[in-house]
Amino acid sequence: MADEIVSIESDVQRLELAPRMGGAVTSWNWLAHGGNMPLFRPWNGASPDRYSFACFPLVPWTNRITDGGFEHEGRFHAVQANREGEPYPIHGDGWLQEWEVLEKGDDRVRLGLESNRHGGNPYHYRSTQSFLLLPDGLQIDLTVTNLGQESLPFGLGLHPYFVRNTHTLLCARAEGVWLSRPDAIPVEHSTRLPPGWDYNAPAPLAGEMVDNCFTGWDGKALVDYPDRGVAVRMIMPDCNGYNLLYRPPGLDFFCFEPITHPINAFHMPGQPGLAVLAHGESLALRAKFLVGPSPAGAEDR
Repeated sequence: MADEIVSIESDVQRLELAPRMGGAVTSWNWLAHGGNMPLFRPWNGASPDRYSFACFPLVPWTNRITDGGFEHEGRFHAVQANREGEPYPIHGDGWLQEWEVLEKGDDRVRLGLESNRHGGNPYHYRSTQSFLLLPDGLQIDLTVTNLGQESLPFGLGLHPYFVRNTHTLLCARAEGVWLSRPDAIPVEHSTRLPPGWDYNAPAPLAGEMVDNCFTGWDGKALVDYPDRGVAVRMIMPDCNGYNLLYRPPGLDFFCFEPITHPINAFHMPGQPGLAVLAHGESLALRAKFLVGPSPAGAEDR
């Protein structure tokens, strides 16, 4: 599998992709000052499990859908479970398919996928991912276009796995959070963040499991590595207020996902964040990951 990797590199960073394995990122490393620092958790080079990769696309929806599918305009659309051990279909189906390289330059790669009812799902769509090396980081653009003849609700997201240790800090605005059942399906929205879940100011990533959608996000987040002297500022310019934090206890990574809709939005009143696309209509998501000096590290020095 490792021989199918596509890479681009500048004097400060190196990005590696696996187009045929879900269009996933396998590593993103910062090379400035002669180093080789992973910013996304690197793939081990062997496992086919997309959850072991550095980042993968969420298209044509994000996270979980209950009840075996959803209803739209009076018609029920079945959606199949797509991951072993997971009772609900999760993260769309783009991450399970082979993408092709549409363009490759010194500082950019564009991948494409046409998916036609993959696994019995109702979606026929075209998706692209564009990766651009910036002077100070990485820009990822994800798009989806409805190729089907009927309108359907769509969503997009990215699933980056950030490296972390006991020194790592996260800061991201939140006004509320969807509290969930043990199976991660939301049941109640609360404007009172549980203890240890508040990242409106920089805070460490220790504590119990978090796998929840936060609301009121302004599209900006800081992942700070004071022990390494760097920080990653994530920016989602057209954010509509949602992100997902996955904070597994005791592991060396966490996920902070830019998304366009909450978990199980298909079954929420008004289907918040989902975009109903007619034939030929499109939805886009842009995320920038900008690297600079650590604010906390600078204070320590």
